[in-house]
Amino acid sequence: MAKEKKRALLELLHRDGNQLCADCGAPDPDWASYTLGVFICLSCSGIHRNVPNVSKVKSVRLDAWDEAQIEFMACNGNHAGRAKYESKTPSFYYKPTFSDCQLLREQWIRAKYERKEFIYAEKQEPYSAGYREGFLWKRGRDNGQFLSRKFVLTEREGALKYFNKNDAKEPKAIMKIEHLNATFQPAKIGNPHGLQITYLKDNSTRNIFVYHEDGKEIVDWFNAIRAARFHYLQVAFPGASDNDLVPKLSRNYLKEGYMEKTGPKQTEGFKKRWFTMDDRRLMYFKDPLDAFARGEVFIGSKENSYTVLEGLPPSTQGHHWQHGITIVTPDRKFLFACETEGDQREWIAAFQKVINRPMLPQEYAVEAHFKHKP
Repeated sequence: MAKEKKRALLELLHRDGNQLCADCGAPDPDWASYTLGVFICLSCSGIHRNVPNVSKVKSVRLDAWDEAQIEFMACNGNHAGRAKYESKTPSFYYKPTFSDCQLLREQWIRAKYERKEFIYAEKQEPYSAGYREGFLWKRGRDNGQFLSRKFVLTEREGALKYFNKNDAKEPKAIMKIEHLNATFQPAKIGNPHGLQITYLKDNSTRNIFVYHEDGKEIVDWFNAIRAARFHYLQVAFPGASDNDLVPKLSRNYLKEGYMEKTGPKQTEGFKKRWFTMDDRRLMYFKDPLDAFARGEVFIGSKENSYTVLEGLPPSTQGHHWQHGITIVTPDRKFLFACETEGDQREWIAAFQKVINRPMLPQEYAVEAHFKHKP
């Protein structure tokens, strides 16, 4: 009898929709919420366990199941679960994948099943109100201490602003929604709720690092920024569909990590720097938590004579790390060195991905703006 039950459960796993985790899309989920009727991955099952009033979980392969539970799973499943629990998800709301941080996945699961935000739209935060204000802990540019700062997101002014004092009349920074990006960086910031916000000032990227003790609050800020970007882009590109706009709302970095670099004459020694590949901007920083980059390199496309090569020119000297990369641009060559062969492979793949992508009309303007700084 137990074997038959196990077989019936495993057959359900192969049904269309059940082959990916109901919450993060990870392949081959082998856990299930037998109170919600969805199949989930091991990682999401741990989050479900933290919401026991809503979800009870079991392993498909290791736990004992009774017939009523199997019947309930058969009558529900992941397609039905999504249709019920995600029916009113706003198009700008970020649906995390299995590669996203724990916080995003936990808040998504809580929003879906515990708060039922996407069954009843009135239970959602008023993301679309066009205005949000509150206090976030912001990392100081010079001393690295986190201090409470007032933030205001206003679509009418097209900006996110923060103030150094509650009663300050003038904001310390005005970040245009047009150029705003937000990405969760818990490991880098050293806080599980750490959010990195970037914006352009004088065509250079600036970073600020913030968090809030309450996980829901910082994820709500993240989605409010996405909502503001969505409304901005709807006006800027009136003919574009939601599917065209959603990928542009926020972006995770293509690659980050340490490499060594040398200057434009390629005669001075190589220096270790933290690199971030953000869209077509390769930026380098002395420290991962610096407010602004020491320099930026524009990476164009192969049609425009950009190439990436493994290794360094034979005469190169002064690098401590052995795994070289050369980026050839129409103006000059940029030389980098990686600590390991694995790092080198990953960076080359990231550069190749960008170079293989044809440039968009607006990217030619960025390229023209770009001063190739040493």
